[in-house]
Amino acid sequence: MKVLIIGGAGFVGGYLIRELNAAGHQIYATCLENESINGDCTVYNLDIMDANAAASVIGDIQPDVIYHLAAQSSVAVSWKKPQLTADINVIGTINILEAVRNSDKKDIRLLLIGSGEEYGFIRPDACPLSENEPLNPGNIYAATKACQGMLGEIYARAYDMDIIMVRAFNHSGPEQLPAFVISDFCRQIAMIEKGQSTAVMNVGNLTARRDFTDVRDVVRAYRLLGENGISGRTYNVGRGKAVEIQYILDTALGFSSADIEVKQDPARMRASDIPVIEPDVSRIYEDTGWTAEISMEKTIEDTLNYWRNTI
Repeated sequence: MKVLIIGGAGFVGGYLIRELNAAGHQIYATCLENESINGDCTVYNLDIMDANAAASVIGDIQPDVIYHLAAQSSVAVSWKKPQLTADINVIGTINILEAVRNSDKKDIRLLLIGSGEEYGFIRPDACPLSENEPLNPGNIYAATKACQGMLGEIYARAYDMDIIMVRAFNHSGPEQLPAFVISDFCRQIAMIEKGQSTAVMNVGNLTARRDFTDVRDVVRAYRLLGENGISGRTYNVGRGKAVEIQYILDTALGFSSADIEVKQDPARMRASDIPVIEPDVSRIYEDTGWTAEISMEKTIEDTLNYWRNTI
């Protein structure tokens, strides 16, 4: 199968390339001119804000499946740069949708990768969240991803396109940027162990409960959805069990023998934070057989070891 990954230079892109290669697919991937892609694939430069360029790349490759990963994916950055976030996540997605709609190849499957953050301010008894739960985004990033999914549903219905919407919950693993909590904690610990930082960890809200899945499990879910997902459906991708950020911190600290003090940093507190987000993942299991297999402890340990070997 011929597969195109849009946004292949990011954290998830490298893992997805490896997953698809292992499954025997022919892979193409895009990145910005100042980026590089680490993986066995044919690379195209593409800025999804350029509609003509998006149409040209898709027209040239004629893929069977497209994984749309390109996004501004940080909640924190979305508060600081709301227009940039909306431009990339909404206008950029429209450019991809239009390119697929107008392609000579009419049976392209498109996976739009959204976020569990889309559910936002949920009802107290809503968890575990099914895909039918009304969306009530609590931050700018989540709002743009909710819009992306709605656009996908509209295009699927209006133009009979093969589109699958994905709401991926928090995922982590080695190589993730420290803007995300597990990677942030592990990097701080590694720096303290090597004497590159004082023995103080700065943290944000530790009481929020989130669902965390290893990125290696997540890309397997994406592959299975590309191969076996049902067109027009939205799928939650996650472990199906939320834990407190405090648990993440305690687990990471448990892998270190360093004497580390923990301090809450007001600058790390979000302007709006949802107490609990936990998905119902029965739909993806029923349609593809996927379930998370890698333990959270394994993800944290591997991420900590990555930073120990990197800094």
